[in-house]
Amino acid sequence: MRSLIQLILLVSLAGCASPQVQENSNTSQIPALTSTYAIMSDGYQLPVTAWEADAPQAVFLALHGFNDYRNAFDGPARFFATHNIMTYAYDQRGFGETAQRGLWPGDNVLESDAASMASLICDKHPDLPLFLLGESMGGAVAINMQQAAPCIAGMVLAGPAVWGWQTMPFWQRNTLKLAAHVVPAKTLTGEGLEITPSDNIEMLRALGRDPLVIKATRIDTMYGLTNLMEEALLSSPQLAVPTLILYGEKDEIIPHDPTCVMLERLPEQSSTRFVLYPDGYHMLLRDLQADVVLRDVVVWVSDQAAALPSGKIVTKNSSEVAILCR
Repeated sequence: MRSLIQLILLVSLAGCASPQVQENSNTSQIPALTSTYAIMSDGYQLPVTAWEADAPQAVFLALHGFNDYRNAFDGPARFFATHNIMTYAYDQRGFGETAQRGLWPGDNVLESDAASMASLICDKHPDLPLFLLGESMGGAVAINMQQAAPCIAGMVLAGPAVWGWQTMPFWQRNTLKLAAHVVPAKTLTGEGLEITPSDNIEMLRALGRDPLVIKATRIDTMYGLTNLMEEALLSSPQLAVPTLILYGEKDEIIPHDPTCVMLERLPEQSSTRFVLYPDGYHMLLRDLQADVVLRDVVVWVSDQAAALPSGKIVTKNSSEVAILCR
C-alpha cells in the first residue's frame, strides 16, 4: 500500500509514460542457424550453445527463464547428452548476450523467435523428434508458441510462468500497472524479498557472480513478463502436443494459486501429465534433487505414457493437488 501511495504521488509530479519495448529492425532475411548464433528474419542474432550426444535419439530446444540465459541448461544438457538427447539453448531477446539487453522485446517477438528456432532445428535434424524444454518464463513462451511450430513432438515445462494479471492480488496488479506507466525505466533488484528459488545455494551464488544474469530489472520489463504470463495462463487449455509439467511444492517464484488455475483449465482427457515434487523449488532442473527430475524427463521423452522413476505424477483431482490448491 505504501508503494501504491508513492506511485500515485509520482503520477501528479511526473505525468504518464509508456512501457518501452525493443526497437524493431528493418532488415529482412532468411533465418539461419550457425554454430554460435541463430539469425532471425529481422537480422537479430541470438547466441546459441549446443550440447551434442554421441547417438542422439531426440533433441531439446531449451528456453531459459526470466533474467537468465542459455547457460542455465549447462548441467541438465550434460545429463541429457549421456542419455542420447542433444540440447540447443539460446539467449532470448533482451537477455544474456543479446542486443538491447534488459529491455523487453515483446511477447510476440519472443514467441516468433522460438518458433523460428524450432523450425531451424527441425530442418537440421529431420530424423530426430524435437521437444521444447521451457523453464519458468521459457515455459510461458513455449505454451504460447507451440502451435506455431508443427514439427514439435512435445513439451517439458519446469515451473511454467503462468502468474498473470488475473491471479495477482489487486494491490500488486494495480501497483505494477501504474509503475509501468509512470516510472517504466526504474529498476528493482528484489533484494529483501526473502524468496528462495532453489535449495542449491552454491548454484545461486554462482548466478550472483555471473555478469550475464540480470540483477536489476526494469519495471516495464516486469510488466511485459506479466502480459506474457497472462497469455500463457489463458492459452494453457489449448495445449496441442504431449506435455510434461513439472512443479515444486516449495516453489516461491510462481505461486501455487496460478499453477492451480492452470491445472483446473487443462482438459479432462489430454496428453498432459503433471508431476509434483514435494521437495522441489522453482529451479527444479538445478535443485539439489535435480537428478530425480532429470531422470523423469529422460524417461518421458522416450515414452510419454511410461511410468516415471520418481512416481510423482498426479492428476488435477488427486489429494496431492487438493492440498496444494487449498
